[in-house]
Amino acid sequence: MLQGFKDFISRGNAIELAVGVVIGAAFGAVVQALVDGFIGPLISAILGQTDLSQVWTFEINNAVFSLGLILQALILFLFTAAAVYFFIVVPMNAMAARRKRGEEAEPEAPAEDILVLQEIRDLLARNLAPAIVNDAGTGAATRPTTPPPSIPPTA
Repeated sequence: MLQGFKDFISRGNAIELAVGVVIGAAFGAVVQALVDGFIGPLISAILGQTDLSQVWTFEINNAVFSLGLILQALILFLFTAAAVYFFIVVPMNAMAARRKRGEEAEPEAPAEDILVLQEIRDLLARNLAPAIVNDAGTGAATRPTTPPPSIPPTA
């Protein structure tokens, strides 16, 4: 069981995903602070309320409806989407356009040792690890018995 967890954690995708989630949460907090600390109060002041949640509020049978909360969520979404677009998408598109025009060099091809490591990775991925086989409940009988194509069979 611990081997299966170790195999899962050691995959590069899980670590990259964790880093992306942490950075995304921090970025979301910055945008939320901008909306809560500046944009929301500015709109509230223009509309004559002390808080954005009090804008366009009404009550029916003791149930309070606040369209201002919906407005605040929409503003937060739009500012987050705009920040992602202008700070991530636009620069990446500009870099891709420069590469296409030849102004910026393409990334170098991987070195020979990297290519060998990638081939090893692909071979290992094709042959399931024992921990994954045991976790899947398929047992050792389903593991491939033929050698990889790059290794000639022994007589």
